[in-house]
Amino acid sequence: MNTASAEGPGLLHRSGRWCARHAWRIVTLWVLLLAGLGAADHAWGGTFADSFSLPGTGAQTGADLIEAHTTGAGGTAAPLVLHTAGGTVAAHREAVAAAVAGLDRLPDVLSVADPLHTPGAVSPRGDTARLTVRFDGNPAGFDPSYLARVDAAVEPLRAEGVTVEYGEPLGQPASAGSADRVSEGIGLAVAVLVLLIGFGSVAAAGLPLLTAVLGLAVALGTLGLLAGPFDFARASPTLAAMMGLGVGVDYALFLATRYRALLHAGAEPDEAVGRTVATSGRAVLVAAATVAMALGGLCASGVGFIGTLGIAAGLSVVVAAAASVTLTPALLGLLGRRVDRLHVRTPVAEPTGASDVWHRWALGVARRPWVSLTAGLLLLGILALPAASMRLGHVDAGAQSTARTDRRAYDLITEGFGPGANGPLTVVAQLDSGRISDPAGREDLAASLRRELTAVPGVASVTAPVTSADRALLLTTVTPATGPRDPATARLVHTLRDETVPHSLAGTGATGYVTGTAAAAQTFTDTLAATLPRIVGVVVAAAFLLLLTVFRSPLIALKAAVLNLFSIAAAYGVVVAVFQWGWGGALFGVSEPVPVESYVPMMMFAIVFGLSMDYEVFLLSRIREVWLDRRDNHLAVATGIAATARVITCAALIMTSVFLAFLLSTNVAVKMLALGLGVSVVLDATVVRLLLVPASMYLFGRANWWLPERLDRLLPRLDPEGPAPASTTGPAPAPAREPGPEPDPEPTPVPLPGDRR
Repeated sequence: MNTASAEGPGLLHRSGRWCARHAWRIVTLWVLLLAGLGAADHAWGGTFADSFSLPGTGAQTGADLIEAHTTGAGGTAAPLVLHTAGGTVAAHREAVAAAVAGLDRLPDVLSVADPLHTPGAVSPRGDTARLTVRFDGNPAGFDPSYLARVDAAVEPLRAEGVTVEYGEPLGQPASAGSADRVSEGIGLAVAVLVLLIGFGSVAAAGLPLLTAVLGLAVALGTLGLLAGPFDFARASPTLAAMMGLGVGVDYALFLATRYRALLHAGAEPDEAVGRTVATSGRAVLVAAATVAMALGGLCASGVGFIGTLGIAAGLSVVVAAAASVTLTPALLGLLGRRVDRLHVRTPVAEPTGASDVWHRWALGVARRPWVSLTAGLLLLGILALPAASMRLGHVDAGAQSTARTDRRAYDLITEGFGPGANGPLTVVAQLDSGRISDPAGREDLAASLRRELTAVPGVASVTAPVTSADRALLLTTVTPATGPRDPATARLVHTLRDETVPHSLAGTGATGYVTGTAAAAQTFTDTLAATLPRIVGVVVAAAFLLLLTVFRSPLIALKAAVLNLFSIAAAYGVVVAVFQWGWGGALFGVSEPVPVESYVPMMMFAIVFGLSMDYEVFLLSRIREVWLDRRDNHLAVATGIAATARVITCAALIMTSVFLAFLLSTNVAVKMLALGLGVSVVLDATVVRLLLVPASMYLFGRANWWLPERLDRLLPRLDPEGPAPASTTGPAPAPAREPGPEPDPEPTPVPLPGDRR
C-alpha cells in the first residue's frame, strides 16, 4: 500500500486540486504577472550586450592600465571603415572632417579619432581608412534607432561616394534583425502539428502551447527587467527563448497526458488534476530542478558572461516549471471532461498492455541486451570522434554573412591593412619609478622591446613604443600576420604573453601585459578551457546526488550521469564536424570553417546534461512506479517505456524543432548551440531511451534498486513520482511472456531500503 494514499493527499496533490477548483484566480494571476512585468520591463528594463571582462588576467589588467593612464582611452572603441573605389580617402578631407564633427556631437560618444590625423589609420594604398569612435558604453547594446543618428553623421561621406561600414561592436545592432521570432513561430507550428497527430485532441494540443508561451513571456519580461541593473549577454534572450519554449511545452504535455489517462480511467476531473500534479507534476519539478542546477553550475566558472547566460536559461526553465504545476492544472480544471471534445482523430493517451509496439520493442531489447547496449554505445562513440579535434576560439565578424555591415567592414580592413589588423595586440609595459624619471632609460627599453617583438615569427608589424602622458607606461601595437581566428594568432598571443614580453622586460623593473581584442578573446578561451573540467565535475556530482535522493539507487544515478556524458560527447562531435570541419556548414549559413565558440562547449554541457535528465527522470519515474507495485524488473522496464513512449517521442520532436529552428539566427554561436541541442535531444529520445537505458537496466536486474541501509538513513526523502492509487490506474497489467530473459526469480516482493510500500 502506498504511504501517501494511507496518509491522505500530499501537498502537491492538494495544490493541484486547489488550482483546478480556483482556475480563474490562477489564470488571472498569471495574466496580471505578465502585464506587470511587461510594463516594468518597458519602463526600467535594460539592454543586452556582450561583456568579456576577466578581472585578474593580464589582458584585463593591461586594458585597465591604458584607461587609467591615457586620456581618451576609456569606454568601448568601434571602427567605422571608409573606402573609396577610386582615388583616396584623403581626397574627401572636408567630408571626413564633417563626419568626425557630426559623430563627436552624438550622445554616448567620448572621442572620435580623425583617420587623416591618426598614424596608421589609412591603408598604404590610401583607399581605406579606420575612423575610431569611443563610446561610453558597449554600442552592441544600443537601441537600433541610435544607428539612424550615426547614419546622419556620416552622410557627407556617403554623399561623395565613400563607402562607410560599421565594424564590431557598433555593427551588431546595425546588422539584419534577429530571426528569433521566426524561429519561435516555426517551433510553435511544429508543436501544434506534432501534438495533433500524436494525441488527436485539439485542447490537449493547445494547452501545452498556451502554458509554454505565457511562461516564456513572463520569463523574458523578468529577464529584461534584470538586464537593467545587471549585465546580460546579447544571446541571453535567445537562449532563454530556446529553453523556455522547449521545456515549457514538454512539462505541460507530460501533465496533460497523465491527466487524460486518469480521466479515461474513471477519476473525477478535480481528483485527476490533483493526482496528475502529485505524480507527473512531481517529476516535472525534479526534472526542472536538475536542468536549473546544471545551468546554475555555470556560475562556478567564475566568468560573469557565462554565469549570466546560465542564469537567463535557468530562469526560463524555473518559470516554465512553475507555469506547468499551477497554470496547467488550472486550465485542465476549466476543461474538465471536455479536454477531448474537439479532436482531429480519435484521442489517445498512454498505451497499456503487452500488444503495444513500444512494449514489444522493450521486450525485444530484453532478449538481446548486450547487442543493444553495444550498438548504442558504438553509434554514440562514432558521432563523438570529431570532438577529439575540437579547437576553441572566438567567432568574429569575419565568419558572419556578407549581408552584415560588420562583416563588410572586416573584409575591407583585411584588404586594406592585412588580416591581422582585425585583431591588433597592444603591449603595455608598466615602468618602475626609476625608469619613469630616466628618459634615456625609457628610450633604450622602448628600442629593445620593439626589436624583440619584431623578431617574433608571425608578427607583421610593430609600432614605435610611445610613452603615456604621465610617463608610467610604454605602449606599442603589434599587428599579427594572420587573422584573429587563425590558430597561428592564438600561438602568437601565447608566445608574446608567456615568453617574449617577460624576457624583454626582465631585469628592467617593468611589468608587461598583452591586451587588445584578440588577446582578450584568447584569454577568455583559455580561461573557459581551464574551468570546463570544474564545471563538469560540479554538475555531474550535483546531478548524481539529486538522482540518488530521488530514485534511492546509486546504480541508476551513476548510469544516468554516464550515459549523459556519452550523448554530450556525440553532440560535441556533430558540432565540430559541421562548423569546424565545414561538413555542411554552408547549409546553416556559415560560409567557411570556424572554430567552436569558446563558451559553446560549456553552455552545451550544462544544457544538454540537464535536458537529458528530463527524459531520464520521466522514464525512470514510471519504471520505478511499476517496480514498487510489482517488483518485476523486466515488467517495470517494458511497461515504463511503453507508458512514456508517445509523450516522450512527441516532446522530443517538439523540442528538437524548437532548437533547430534557431539555426536561422544570425549569431553563429547560437547556430552551434541550436544544432548541438537538437542533436542531443534526438539522441536522448532514441539511442539512450530506446537502447541504452532498457538494455542496461535489464542487465543489472534487481541491482538497479539496491541501496545500502546506512545510506538510506542519511538521504532525505524525495520521491519523484509516487504510484497513482490503485483505484485509478490499477496495477500494471501482466503481459503475456515473450521469448527472452526470464523474470526476476523471487516470487515474493522483497522490500528494499528506501522503498515506500
